[in-house]
Parts: sequence; C-alpha cells; structure tokens
Amino acid sequence: MNLIFTTIVCILLTLCCYLLSLKLYYLYKKAWLNPLFTGSLLLVFFLLVFHVKEETYQHAYSVFNLLLQLAVVTLALPLYKQWQFLKKNYKMIITGVVSGTFIGVMAVLVMSQIFHLPHQLLASLIPRSVTLPIALTISDNLGGVSSMTILFVVISALFSVWMGPRLFTTLGINSKSAKGLAMGTSAQMIGANASLAWGEEEGAMGSVAMTTSAMLLTVVVPVISFILA
Repeated sequence: MNLIFTTIVCILLTLCCYLLSLKLYYLYKKAWLNPLFTGSLLLVFFLLVFHVKEETYQHAYSVFNLLLQLAVVTLALPLYKQWQFLKKNYKMIITGVVSGTFIGVMAVLVMSQIFHLPHQLLASLIPRSVTLPIALTISDNLGGVSSMTILFVVISALFSVWMGPRLFTTLGINSKSAKGLAMGTSAQMIGANASLAWGEEEGAMGSVAMTTSAMLLTVVVPVISFILA
C-alpha cells in the first residue's frame, strides 16, 4: 500500500512540475524555459528537498517509460498527414535528413576518438538528435545510459533551437523548407514546434524531418553497433 501511494505521489509531482514549467514557458516565451529543461530541474529540486530515493522514484519512472514506448507509434501520424507534401518534396527531404543525420553521428564518433570517450557515454550521445522515445530505444540497444541520453537529447534540442535562427540569419538561409528540415533533424519535437511557429511549410518540413530522421537512425543502428564493436 505504501509503495502504491509513493508511486502515485511521484507521478503527480512529475506532472505538476511539467505543468508549472509549461505555464512559465507560455508566459515568457523563452527558449531556455522549455518545459523539458525547467521541468526536469524543478523535479530534481523537489526530489532532493523531500529526500526521495532513486529506488522510490523508479516505480513512477517505469510508468512514464511505458508511455514513451507507446508514444513511438504516434510518430506515424505526421507522416500520414503530410504524405502528399512528402511525395512532392521527397528528394529534398531525403537529402536533408540523410546528410544531417550522417553528419551528426559522424561528429560524435570523431569526437569519441579525439577525447577517448567511454563506450557508455558514446552510446548515450549517438541518438541525441532524434526524438526521445526512439533515442532511448537506440541508446539501450547500443549499451548507453537512459538518464544520460535524456540529458543529451534535451541539451542538443535547446541548443539547436537557440542557435538555429542565428545561423540562418548569419548564413543568409531564407528557404522555408531548409529551415524546417534543419530544425526537425537537429532538435526533434522542440525543433518541429519552433518551425511550426514560423509557418505552415516550415512546420510540415520540421515534422517530417523529425520522424524520418528517427526512422533512419533506427535502421542504421546495427551498422553503428558493428562499428562500436
């Protein structure tokens, strides 16, 4: 009975932290106030204040982990809704997503060789640019650590959302499709949402890029596993 009660309390605490962070984000509209970041900080703060042990919170975490696994199925929805748009622009999408995903993975592999990163850290870093449910699955298959993968995914997305618009301005990139593809490939859901705020075409490209980059990295995981071995 006590275990059930503490699990429910931890779940409610997690939801409250997220909702509060979401309200702050909509109130101030700052990229660094993204609920994934501020919600996590709030949750850690409360867990430390109330001295909640890791083993205790693991029961609540398992519930959210199950929901994340189920959420993978919903990634098919953006592809279905944008199917005609995807067929019309498939060459641009394939080129952008494949090159973006390839460069991202190669950058991590090169960095691991330069700094001699341990295997667990490398495996946790590789899926940092894909949407979280897929990133956790890939990280687990490669031998990574879930908590580290979540951290890298959030930091990578927030950095891309913050730096992306500045790079577009500096490099003179005005193409709506290019902006959407870049943000969806590098910052997954956060990037797709940011693209949607710029316009319908950017949002469509961001949504498609987020989904296809996750699918692409999932397909090449066996190759990456062979390289790491």
